[in-house]
Amino acid sequence: MPPAVIDGGDPARDELSALEIELLLEAVYRRYGFDFREYAPASLKRRVWRRMHAENLTTVTQLQDRLLHDTACMERLLLDLSINVTSMFRDPSFYVAFRDQVVPSLRTYPFTRIWCAGCSTGEEVYSLAILLREEGLYDRTRIYATDINEQVLAAARAGVFPIDKMKQYTQNYIRGGGTREFSEYYVAAYDGARFSRSLTENIVFAQHNLVSDRAFNEFNVIVCRNVMIYFDKALQNRVHRLFHESLDTFGVLALGHKESVAFTPFADSYDVLDAAERIYRKIA
Repeated sequence: MPPAVIDGGDPARDELSALEIELLLEAVYRRYGFDFREYAPASLKRRVWRRMHAENLTTVTQLQDRLLHDTACMERLLLDLSINVTSMFRDPSFYVAFRDQVVPSLRTYPFTRIWCAGCSTGEEVYSLAILLREEGLYDRTRIYATDINEQVLAAARAGVFPIDKMKQYTQNYIRGGGTREFSEYYVAAYDGARFSRSLTENIVFAQHNLVSDRAFNEFNVIVCRNVMIYFDKALQNRVHRLFHESLDTFGVLALGHKESVAFTPFADSYDVLDAAERIYRKIA
């Protein structure tokens, strides 16, 4: 099958493909309730194109027809559109900053609620749980780990990660300020590493859509790293409103290195705790 071209320099073809994708996203929203209509267009086009070819289809319209009548196809597209690039102790300098800038204030609370939004397959959640355990805070913390995608949440609940990733994760852990042997936290079995069930005792895994769902609790910390870079500006501002409504006063918001509260309606509501690591404290 010859490869289709989404943006090929032909204005008429490009306009048609843009219309097809717009109709596809509207169909996904109306049929399944998942709203990707305000995701960054360039990334969205690439992911739709990949799914179209994986299904051996030649047009986006054919993909729309298939997913409207085949829920399994919709699940496959959802995996493509959900951003699931992650690793344990990703960006180790963030975890060093979290220990230095956030942990001291958490020690002053009798109980801490943390929301890990867009948790994907759970590597970041387990990293936070390990950090909190080493800092003596895990037993009085509840972590809410949410994602739009139930399939990746199931993987997060299982807590089994590829054994060949453990060398990289161990290096990240050490650079992130880890104080023990990383191997203490998992048991190797076949080609997987199963992390200790004790790390999930205070974690609640739940489906939540940042695009359409409302606040569901008040939090002392919200961690949402490398998720909003895939949203357009209007959607980013809506999610920032959700986070602002969900954070207690003096609560902490942690974003990815390419994300910021600057140039949002809530820029004046935060003090900067660590500019490089995008860690902010809500003051208003």
